[in-house]
Amino acid sequence: MKMKLAMSALLLVFGLQTSGPEGWQIFDKVTFKSTYFEEIDSYFEVPTFDETLKNLEGTTVTISGYFIPIEVDTIFVLSGLPFSSCFFCGGAGPETVAEVRMDKVPNDLFADDLVKVEGKLKLNATNIDYMNFIIREAKIVKD
Repeated sequence: MKMKLAMSALLLVFGLQTSGPEGWQIFDKVTFKSTYFEEIDSYFEVPTFDETLKNLEGTTVTISGYFIPIEVDTIFVLSGLPFSSCFFCGGAGPETVAEVRMDKVPNDLFADDLVKVEGKLKLNATNIDYMNFIIREAKIVKD
């Protein structure tokens, strides 16, 4: 009886772990340095990408996260955390969000919907108008 209970608990824990966002571990090793940008008189966190991540640039990646809409028909933000605790509203870092670019953002997505996307990874360390991680030519992946 105790063995069945222990096995059930393990299955429940592992089942819960796989039901949330996936793929964010590829951004875990990024380090950031606060850098001053004279043109805007402000500091921004500038990433340093490790070799593993640099080698992924231009390849197809799959990542899931929480949908955060913006006012553009072809771009949305994907967050590893729900809106209330994401990079923009909570205390999370820039490694927890990605800019997703696609032909057209589906109309049936709402803030905090959990979605999976697949597309080509582009790294950005220099242009503060874009996020550090950009998923280009993205498509929504249906499970």
